[in-house]
Amino acid sequence: MTETTQTQQTPPRDPYAAYKARSPEFRLAADALRGLRQDLFHDAFAYRPLSRMGVDGPVTRRLPGRLREYAAWTPHALIAVAALFTLALAGVDTGGPPLLLVPLCVLPVLLTMVRPVGAFWLSMAIAPVTGMMSGGWGDWPWTPGSFACHLTVLTVVAVRTRPRTAGWMWALTAAYGLLAEAGFGSDYFGSNTAPMLVFSAMVLLCVAVWHTRRQAKQEVTAQQTVTAQERSRRTLLEERTTIARELHDVVAHHMSVVAIQAEAAPYRVENPPPELERAFVTIRENAVAALTELRRVLGVVRAEDYEAPDAPQPTLADLDALLANVRDAGLRVDKTVTGAVRELPQGVELSAYRIVQEALSNTLRHAPGASARVEIGYVLGGLGLRIVNDPPPAPALVKPSPGAGHGITGMRERVSMLNGEMTAGSTADGGYEVAVFLPVPATSEGDA
Repeated sequence: MTETTQTQQTPPRDPYAAYKARSPEFRLAADALRGLRQDLFHDAFAYRPLSRMGVDGPVTRRLPGRLREYAAWTPHALIAVAALFTLALAGVDTGGPPLLLVPLCVLPVLLTMVRPVGAFWLSMAIAPVTGMMSGGWGDWPWTPGSFACHLTVLTVVAVRTRPRTAGWMWALTAAYGLLAEAGFGSDYFGSNTAPMLVFSAMVLLCVAVWHTRRQAKQEVTAQQTVTAQERSRRTLLEERTTIARELHDVVAHHMSVVAIQAEAAPYRVENPPPELERAFVTIRENAVAALTELRRVLGVVRAEDYEAPDAPQPTLADLDALLANVRDAGLRVDKTVTGAVRELPQGVELSAYRIVQEALSNTLRHAPGASARVEIGYVLGGLGLRIVNDPPPAPALVKPSPGAGHGITGMRERVSMLNGEMTAGSTADGGYEVAVFLPVPATSEGDA
């Protein structure tokens, strides 16, 4: 016989089981002490140099180059000014050796630029030292120099850390003040703990509000950035869908012509060989299959309320009618054509027409009352477009009508689809210019 010994595995012990079994009050106190240790004890004297201020604000960006470089050191300059103010207060203190009291009061203020939490502890440590060394009996537990020093240190450290750290510093300051009063009594010294707590509470409250406002502003900015990216992506998809709908009619027309010609071709040849008839049948079947697949693919991007246009898609031959409509709307526009006018692929003609149409619509919306020029250049290897408008005659009197912001995006999508190039931007006189080049292969030009 074989004896089998079964061993029962003991589940791993939860290290936080004792903590979870405690009361909510105990867990709250433990969390508070953990936060105190993390904020003021862990790496208290770590090296954290004060960063320079950004110079991209509404005021600093207007400064000259050299002055803008100096403006980046504004936080350091403010701390230095506060140190000089503390130096003046510590110097006028009549009691105690000034050569020792003055450096003790100034050192924590300067230390906030490199070790902020350590500066707080140093300020707390020198408060009783300067109080004992001072000969005055009316200021306890903070002499005028240490009072200004500690208040400045609290402010700078609160700005450089977070509101929870500021709360812990204020609580420790209050505890020290109350213990100092309880230990020495008020018979021999006049306490200034209450002024310290009131002034520091007001300053730290303002700093906490500033922190909260800055954090909220950063969150709003981040959300606006995400929203703008989503809007741009949605706009891009909408423009691509519009282009796909328009090009569907162009491609469907060509495929229909191929299918019809393939079906009619055998009847135009007397006694065609069977191989030729089978070739034309195959061409027609492939054209019909491609047309069916094209319609099926377009159904994915076609909106339910979309209605196919009754008229053919426009080309550059219809540009005069577009310019006439724009002139009726109040826009003075001239057209210039250079080069030998020739028929181009229908996709190029449609994209060129839509680009001119959108550019003129932008002129009507953003530069009412201005005049525009449309330049079309038939060059070797493609088609060049240039649509430029003058600045509005009275921009202060006429309010532009902003659009949805899809115009430039749609133009770039059409140009990118045809592997073309496009530039758009303001001109030197305050107008706006759109320049486009649409390449056309030599075979397409020859076929046209």
